[in-house]
Amino acid sequence: MLRPTFTIIVLSLLTVLLYSPLHSGNFKETSIQNRVLILTAHPDDECLFFGPTILALDKANTEIYSLSLSTGNADGLGAIRSHEYHKSYEALGVPANRRWIVDHPELQDNITASWDPRTISQTIRPYVISNSINTILTFDYAGVSSHPNHISLPYGVAHLIQTLYALDEPIPRLYTLTTVPTFAKYTSIVAPLVAKLDLVLAQSFDRLYTISGLGNPASDRIPQTFAKEGIPSSVSRAPIFVSGISEYLRALKAMRMHHSQLVWFRWLYVLFSRYMWVNDWLEVQLQ
Repeated sequence: MLRPTFTIIVLSLLTVLLYSPLHSGNFKETSIQNRVLILTAHPDDECLFFGPTILALDKANTEIYSLSLSTGNADGLGAIRSHEYHKSYEALGVPANRRWIVDHPELQDNITASWDPRTISQTIRPYVISNSINTILTFDYAGVSSHPNHISLPYGVAHLIQTLYALDEPIPRLYTLTTVPTFAKYTSIVAPLVAKLDLVLAQSFDRLYTISGLGNPASDRIPQTFAKEGIPSSVSRAPIFVSGISEYLRALKAMRMHHSQLVWFRWLYVLFSRYMWVNDWLEVQLQ
């Protein structure tokens, strides 16, 4: 008699936990500020990888800008994919005057080619300066899927920041999307449940530490990043965004705008991918 009741209680709690979005308590403190650029390599990156973040920032009335550095023309579908990109961002709530897609001869969709950081820097610089972008969100040095175009982006932003330093221009903050191990990428609804439990526990411990006068462990520095790749830097803990059911469905709606990409394995991706539910970020601070 108790077992069915216990099962119902547990399932109810899990449903409640899954239903609502949640983000880390340091959401505002880590300065995901009010003029944020989502920098991607291809159309559909925005909903395949960045959906939880875009939707959380939109809900927080953040001014979101988006820039894709290619039209995804590897299969000759660049014009179609460009149109799909704008339809996708329309579904995600980013207005037409704050989203752009670039077709640069040296920044073409290519699974075997890395992009030159200087070309990336020169391409994104006018968008950053003219729109007073103060935060850039992009892939990390593993690129989530190991795609060389993805991997090139943080190095291009690093080059831009170093250039702006030299010119004494305002410096945007750089956050990179954490690449998780392969086995963790395809955990479906387990991913948001675990992430939300982790967040609730971490926030509870942080409050206990603060109340007890021992400090706040969330403010601790976490060493390394680009240093091992030849770019000196340090990393601090940054936000985690976890979608609820309605946010997941909205990201799924955005993905459905990419009709040309809806082959069978992408349906499996949107059903099982952690990135449809959870985004973990690290701030890269160049020295």
